[in-house]
Amino acid sequence: MSIIGDLTGANQYAAGAQQAANTQSEYAGMGIDEINSQLQNIMGLMQPYLDSGTNALGAQGNLIGLGGADAQAQALAELQASPQFTEQLRLGEQSIMQNASATGGLRGGDTQGALAQYSPQLLNQLIESQYSKLGGLSNQGLSAANTGAGAYSSAGGNIANLLGQQGSAIAGGQLAAGSTTRNTFNDLLSLGGTGAQVYGAI
Repeated sequence: MSIIGDLTGANQYAAGAQQAANTQSEYAGMGIDEINSQLQNIMGLMQPYLDSGTNALGAQGNLIGLGGADAQAQALAELQASPQFTEQLRLGEQSIMQNASATGGLRGGDTQGALAQYSPQLLNQLIESQYSKLGGLSNQGLSAANTGAGAYSSAGGNIANLLGQQGSAIAGGQLAAGSTTRNTFNDLLSLGGTGAQVYGAI
């Protein structure tokens, strides 16, 4: 059968078809590797935004009590102990005292009331400001997550297409090999028939 295949060119056709199928499958595999590599690069670039967004979302939840009373108390205590709060509080109280001194009301009830109200008001303003800033970070994290989901979806579709190409290439090579065996057998029968005719004519 092998000799007949060599004579008729069937074996060469099979070898060429199999080589072409292997090449197509190899390049499809390289395409899959490149997609995965680029996807990892994309996710690496977005990871800091995902991390900061996740942390910011948790901090937002703690500020408004979603993480429980203890977590909220700790978040508020940290905010009150922050340099931003303590410095603003110092400057604000200093301004109130200077104004009271200038107007002669340093020991008046209005001044004491203003001092008592200033700290809670400042803390409330700082909570709202902090929550808003954390919201900006959590939104960036959400945007990065959406971008990552889109990248994974696109990569999945492309990889599925390339896997289909690999499957088609491998199947094509197998079909070519089977077709070559059949054609070689038919060629053998044909040669046998021709030989019989020649022998009968003699």
